[in-house]
Amino acid sequence: MSGSTLTGRPMSQGFSKNDDWDFEIRYALGEARAGATDPGEILAAVDGLKKGDAAGWKAAWTDLARRVLESARSAAPGPSAASAYLRASSYFARAVNAAASEEDDAELVSLFREHRAAWESFLDASGLAVERFTIPLPGADVPMPAWLLSPAAAEGPRSVVIGVNGSDGSLSSMWSAIAKPALDRDYRVLLFDGPGQQAMLFEHSVPFRADWGPVLTAVVDAIAGRDDVDSARIAAYAVSQGGYWLPQALATEHRVAAAIADPGVVDVSRSWTAHLPASLMKLFHAGEREKFDRDMALALKFSPETGRTLRFRSRPFLADGPFDTLTAVMELNSRDVLPHVTTPLFVADPEDEQFWPGQPAELAALVPNAELVRFTAAEGANFHCEPLGRAVFEQRALDWLDRTLGRQSS
Repeated sequence: MSGSTLTGRPMSQGFSKNDDWDFEIRYALGEARAGATDPGEILAAVDGLKKGDAAGWKAAWTDLARRVLESARSAAPGPSAASAYLRASSYFARAVNAAASEEDDAELVSLFREHRAAWESFLDASGLAVERFTIPLPGADVPMPAWLLSPAAAEGPRSVVIGVNGSDGSLSSMWSAIAKPALDRDYRVLLFDGPGQQAMLFEHSVPFRADWGPVLTAVVDAIAGRDDVDSARIAAYAVSQGGYWLPQALATEHRVAAAIADPGVVDVSRSWTAHLPASLMKLFHAGEREKFDRDMALALKFSPETGRTLRFRSRPFLADGPFDTLTAVMELNSRDVLPHVTTPLFVADPEDEQFWPGQPAELAALVPNAELVRFTAAEGANFHCEPLGRAVFEQRALDWLDRTLGRQSS
C-alpha cells in the first residue's frame, strides 16, 4: 500500500524512513515553487521524527499550520498575508491526511475546516478574481463546490484549465500543481471537489465513483458558453489518481480540447493488489468476504503502519470493510474505454513511479492521440508526480498545452 523503497537515485537517502512520509515531504518541498510551502518550515517541523511516530507526524503539521496561520493574521494585508494563509492551508492539508489514517475521526473534520478556512483567506488576500459557485453532481443530492480563478486584470474570453484532483490532494496542492503555473500564463483555472474528494468526502460523505464521465460533463457544462470562457479552448489537468479519472471521462466528454495526465493511470487496483499476499487475493477472487476481512484484520494487527495506510486509502470509498473496499477499487479500470478518447493527451511518465509503474506508457498506447513524455532522475524529476521537478514539468506540459490549443503564453 505504500511506495517502494527509494534507493540508488538522486536524493535516494530520503527525508524519512517511512516511505509515505518521505513522499509527502518531497511533495511539500516541491510546492515551495508555487509559494505554498517554505522548505525551512517543513524540514524544521519534521526534523527528528521517528518512523512509527504517527501522533508526532500529525502534531508536527498541525502545530506548524497553526503557527503560520497566526502569522498570517498579524501580517500586512496583501502579499504577506496571502503567502502565510496559503502555507498554513498547505500544512493543514498534511495534518488532515494524517488524521484520515487514524481509527478515531475526532479531529478530522475540524482540521479539514481549518485547512479550508485558511485556503479561503488566501484567496481573499491573493489579488485574484475569484468566483465561488457549485456544480450539480449527477446522482447525488449535494453539489460540488467550485472556484473559478482568474488573473485580476483578465477581461474577455480566456482559455480555462480544469483541475482534476487525485485521491487525497487538497486545493492548496492543486494551486501548486496547476493553478499557479496556469494563471501565470493567463489561463483561467477551475478547481472543484469531486466525489470522494475533500469537502465532498469529509463533510458530505459522498464516495469515489468509477465513472467520471458524468462528473467531467457537469463541470464542462458549468463553464462552456460563458462570456469570459473560450469554449473552444477548454483544457484539463489531472494529478495522481486523477490520471485515471480524467482519461476515463474523456472517453465520453469530447469538448475538452487538450488534457494532461500527471501521470497516466489505467488500472488503479494494481497499486493495491501489488502489496497483498497471494493467500489474501485467493480469498478475494473466491468471494470469501468474511475470511478475507478476518485475515486482513489479523495481518494489520502486526503492522500498524500498514493499517494506517489502508484506512487512509480506503476512506474515500466509504465501503463496509476491506473486501468491499477492494471490490470497489477493482472497478477503477479504464482499459476498455480509452480507445474512445479523441482529446489530445499529454501523459507524464516519471522514472521510478512508485504507485503505478508502467501504466503511463500503457495508457498512452491505448489513447489514439496521446504523447508520452518522460521525466527522469537525472533531471531531478523522478517519482510519482515529479515532486521535486515541478519547474521541469511545468515547462514541458504547459508549453505543450499552449501549442496544442494554438495560443501564445504571456
